Amino acid sequence: MPPASPPAPPAPERPEGSPAPAAARRPPVDLAGLAAAVRSIERGESPVAPAPRGDAAEARRKRREAMAAEAAALQAAEAADGSTPPPGGTAAEAAAADGDGAGLSAVGAEGQGAAAGDVADAGADAAAQGAAAGRDAGSGPGGETAAEGGAADGRTAGGAAGTDRPRVAADDQSPAAERPGAGAASRGAGAAGPRVAPDPRAVEAAAGVLADGGAPAYLAADAVRVLGERAAAELRADPWLLLGIGTVRTEHADAFARGVLGGACGPDDERRARALVARALEDAAVRGHTALPPADLHAALRGHGLSDPEAAVAAAVADGQVLVFREGGEDEDSEEEVSLLLGLDRYAMAEESLAEGLFRLLRSFESEAEGDDGPDWARASAPTPSAAELIKASAGSGLVVHSGGEAARAEPAALVAAARAVGLRAYAAAYTENGRRRLAAVVGDEAAVTVDGLLSGAEGPGRAADGSLDLALLAVLDAPQLSVEEATTLVESVPDGARLVLSGDPHALWSAGAGRVFADLLAARVCPRVVSRTPDFGPIGELVSCVGEGELTAVEAPGKEVVVVPVRDPREAVHRTVQLVADSVPRAFGVEGAQVQVVTTGHGGPVGTRALNAALKERLNPGPGRFGGFDPGDRIVHVPVPGRTLPGTVTGAEPDGLRLECERGSVLVPREEVAATVRHGWAVTGHQAAGMRWPAAVVVVPGDAGPLLTRSWVYTAFGRGERHLSVVQGAEQQLAQAVAGPPATERTTRLGTVLRELTAGW
Repeated sequence: MPPASPPAPPAPERPEGSPAPAAARRPPVDLAGLAAAVRSIERGESPVAPAPRGDAAEARRKRREAMAAEAAALQAAEAADGSTPPPGGTAAEAAAADGDGAGLSAVGAEGQGAAAGDVADAGADAAAQGAAAGRDAGSGPGGETAAEGGAADGRTAGGAAGTDRPRVAADDQSPAAERPGAGAASRGAGAAGPRVAPDPRAVEAAAGVLADGGAPAYLAADAVRVLGERAAAELRADPWLLLGIGTVRTEHADAFARGVLGGACGPDDERRARALVARALEDAAVRGHTALPPADLHAALRGHGLSDPEAAVAAAVADGQVLVFREGGEDEDSEEEVSLLLGLDRYAMAEESLAEGLFRLLRSFESEAEGDDGPDWARASAPTPSAAELIKASAGSGLVVHSGGEAARAEPAALVAAARAVGLRAYAAAYTENGRRRLAAVVGDEAAVTVDGLLSGAEGPGRAADGSLDLALLAVLDAPQLSVEEATTLVESVPDGARLVLSGDPHALWSAGAGRVFADLLAARVCPRVVSRTPDFGPIGELVSCVGEGELTAVEAPGKEVVVVPVRDPREAVHRTVQLVADSVPRAFGVEGAQVQVVTTGHGGPVGTRALNAALKERLNPGPGRFGGFDPGDRIVHVPVPGRTLPGTVTGAEPDGLRLECERGSVLVPREEVAATVRHGWAVTGHQAAGMRWPAAVVVVPGDAGPLLTRSWVYTAFGRGERHLSVVQGAEQQLAQAVAGPPATERTTRLGTVLRELTAGW
């Protein structure tokens, strides 16, 4: 178990009589150690804030206090350090320390490492649409999800069971679950808090242990970031701690353990069992679950060769590593069936904190508004009856849920405009910059923000003295995109007495991270709900509305707003897609190539984003890819944090990295991050496209989409075009069957239960 605060390395000696440099005259600052301490508290591994046993409330309180103290210490240490962190400890970072922009080709070629969106977005697609299939197939922690295309992608896993060396396949070198909602144990290094350069000596020591076990040396820096500066000793004592790096699969860790321990390890080693229990629950979080029934967790563990998964889970519960939740049968005399759920404290804490925050908004507003006849803006004229209903509901409650399609987005915008007209500090937040720009056209640039920008302070009102957002009303659009952790951070930032409106389309894809916050809040019925009656207009709106109701209906499109292009095989699908983007759609509708977006089901396979982007680049911007696989003029998506997709264009390369022009301006991606965070963007997945719209969309429906093809995916993908939608249809009857089937694969969550318990009798 990693220590809460690893000791700082000794300072190097200096010659006697020589003056000490300024940096040496103050105590050395162990930033990496402090960062590791924060992560150990998050995982419940710190003795000052242990993981909860039994009743988790007291342990959660202690962990919040300890995390706040460690975070303050980390910030103070960074401020005191005042110097630029030393060059990174990885081989790629060292190689990038000198040379010009052309050196990007050594670290950023798209074929050498999947972008961060690959696995994170793949996990999101599987979470929302194909989780059941992934579980039935016995896919293990860190393994390929259905969205990655599996065998259809033509890739082999590498490092399979029985091999001698744990080889990480090229497509697995991205942080598998580094996005919010993906779990501490499976996140890449530095997912929590700022990325701190690890101590080179610790990295060197960890690289030695990795080499002894036959593991790649490039994992050393991440191991130090995750495990602290004693990573070498920790890995030698417990090689399965390597699973704490999200890019490492179970078979890789097993091979490494054999290399380090030799015959002293086996499939039922309790260290292995402990690591696999956490990893299985983290994998479930990547698929969207915040908890699992015991039977599902046992089945996942059997898939990794544990002969007694029940004993492994029982040991994890006894150690406080896993929490047990009782669902139903609250009264002793109740005949309601009682079920158990198992989960990690990280997600339990997030769901309970979120429920408490939502309840706080309901209670605090009631106490302040009691006896009030309502503000003047509540009687303001509204553009539609649904907007008037939303304004009225928001005037009388601190929390309101609003649902509707694309046209209904005008209603929370009208609410914000009405509130600002009478001087209230009201803001509208979208999940993407694309959505923010569309909001700004209605409420003005000052009132329109992104969720990320609002929470970081880069946009919006900033923070009040108590740390809360300095606002009176916040309307959050695209609310279904919020993972449970993102929603928790947002709600905890809203001050007492303020109004929060969560607005979104219930038919759209759920969040890429764990949880289903918007759906749970709708189902819990703990606050006013406003269902928009404003229909989406035009042939595209009619088609999307029918899909939302489970019907795939032909619509009249006299202006060719909707066109279906049947194809017989993947090769024809790629050819017709390129033809539509490069020629047919621009010529017919007068839109430029950048205004036409391709959307497909996943990254892998013969009609995935990789294959489509390769063909589109060859036609639209051919070049050698001399800057890390990219050329000036290439359309890209930048994923600074997995799940956050920023479309843009490559403008060139500099000695320090790749220069992009994104929607909010110029961005320089450090050369060591190019391979992990930038990919070509002519074609994106459904989750990457969620929350954004373009003048024209070309939706590719491949015949091998399998469980990824669900009603919610079709609904989201078809709704990305504003003026035109082309459907490259290769799935034949599977498309209609998917639309008629369940909206999405269910997720196991606890937010609804916790909300109902909190509000019972209120």
